[in-house]
Amino acid sequence: MSLYIQHRNLRYARGLQYRLAWGDRGVSEHVYAYGVLEQQELSLTVDGVEGATDLYTIDYKGLSVAVTDIDTNDVERTDENVQAHDDVLQTILDHDGGRTVVPMSFGMAFKNARTLKGVVRGARRAFRKALNDIEGTVELGVKLVSTGEEPADLAGIREALSAMAMNETDDDLFSDRLLLNRSYLVDREDRDEFGAVIDDIEAEYGDDVVVKYTGPFAPYSFVDIQIGAEGR
Repeated sequence: MSLYIQHRNLRYARGLQYRLAWGDRGVSEHVYAYGVLEQQELSLTVDGVEGATDLYTIDYKGLSVAVTDIDTNDVERTDENVQAHDDVLQTILDHDGGRTVVPMSFGMAFKNARTLKGVVRGARRAFRKALNDIEGTVELGVKLVSTGEEPADLAGIREALSAMAMNETDDDLFSDRLLLNRSYLVDREDRDEFGAVIDDIEAEYGDDVVVKYTGPFAPYSFVDIQIGAEGR
């Protein structure tokens, strides 16, 4: 047998071995990315974007990207797909006692695993910084809606919430009735104490305001990593 034939057969065998091990993940299909974690093996059954069910990770130099396979890199922005994206992130966030995840915005589909790794390589420092900044945290949302008079101690309410948070957004007061509308970055272990502050606000000011308390979410509001379409 010639050296060329031996070499070609060896390449074929290695490619076959790879496909059997990975089920053609990232080879023949596009991949859809949900978020970035510290490098770890993660395999979950989910209700993902475009009906995907098998979540796995693609690793690059200490980072893991949680992905599902998908048939296109031009994902339709439907209510179902957006909800699926958020639900998968929630599943990761809550899995096995809680995971820290840098969420990716909706629609991050890539041609293959190699393309995705190239994007992670280019943004690796930003992902690493974001993971350090949000380690062990969740995002919680609070709105205070006026029912009439503004509470006399609105400043005190703001201070009580801020004292329980590692970071917070500015107010987005898109209505005259909104007195407060912020997202708070809170240590996972402080969620109960933050909730107790919410309970105190409702008990003391319930006649003056409606409290809308949401979360926990992956910390979208505290991560700003831009990935252009040219990288996908």
